[in-house]
Amino acid sequence: MASVKLVDFIEKMKLENLTPEIELKGIKMTQSDINRPALQMTGYFEHFDSTRVQVIGFVEYTYMEGMSDEEKKIRYDKFMSYEVPCVIFSRDLKPDEIFMEVARKYNRPVLSTKMTTSAFTAEAIRWLNVKLAPCISVHGVLVDVYGEGVLITGESGIGKSEAALELIKRGHRLVTDDVVELRKVSDETLVGSAPDITKHFIELRGIGIVDVKALFGASSVKDTQQVDLVIRLEEWDKDREYDRLGLEQEYTEYLGNKVVCHTLPIRPGRNLAVICESAAVNHRQKKMGYNAAQELYARVQNSLAKRREEDDDE
Repeated sequence: MASVKLVDFIEKMKLENLTPEIELKGIKMTQSDINRPALQMTGYFEHFDSTRVQVIGFVEYTYMEGMSDEEKKIRYDKFMSYEVPCVIFSRDLKPDEIFMEVARKYNRPVLSTKMTTSAFTAEAIRWLNVKLAPCISVHGVLVDVYGEGVLITGESGIGKSEAALELIKRGHRLVTDDVVELRKVSDETLVGSAPDITKHFIELRGIGIVDVKALFGASSVKDTQQVDLVIRLEEWDKDREYDRLGLEQEYTEYLGNKVVCHTLPIRPGRNLAVICESAAVNHRQKKMGYNAAQELYARVQNSLAKRREEDDDE
């Protein structure tokens, strides 16, 4: 099961640690959902999902303030007896001393954020969704071309990295070379990123490892990118029929998500970078409602219809 270290979550969300004496290294989160323990503070613990991050907002805080000390001890003790990964107070609210004593008793980290409850919850869920999403590694190169995430795949040595390097020189951004980590963020969205070891590096046969960020600047790289289009490179086969119109979309599947896929035959003299650029722009046009292949088909049909009318008039 995928997990996220609490220390990484604290760093990302810029949280203040109110219990520095509690060891955080071994604590991990396995759920992207957030729980606001309003019902738990009233004493109702049925169906309590303690594996979620617990966020206390203004409503819960004011209710807790109105409880007697005896009620606080009972409710807090029951609440903290569950193995919650952490408790976060939003709006820079500070817990009372009874809450802190019980938290230290059960070694439950208590954190604080200046963000509003809704803003913090939305950002935390978004980040955790990406980190905890189902993940696979595929062989290929991921490049941001005009805002479209283009995943270039193909056999080793066919020219994926060279095509990516040319795209970078033309002003586009590299996400990862050789190994692409794909995460299923939703049923429609795949997000690609690079392993930490190979981030911003490209391998060019005959030259070796190239640091793209050092050579072309910070604007030439990107950490993550949604995968919108797959371009599969393969050796030219003179006996195979290749699509020349593009009336029907081809798809490939990763983690159950379908992604539009184009197969490009490789021959000497073909400029792969220009073709990838054109494919990305054409894909964007289709998403905006314009399909060049359908437009050509309509023109041909209209032309044939006019000829038939002229033949009938004669």
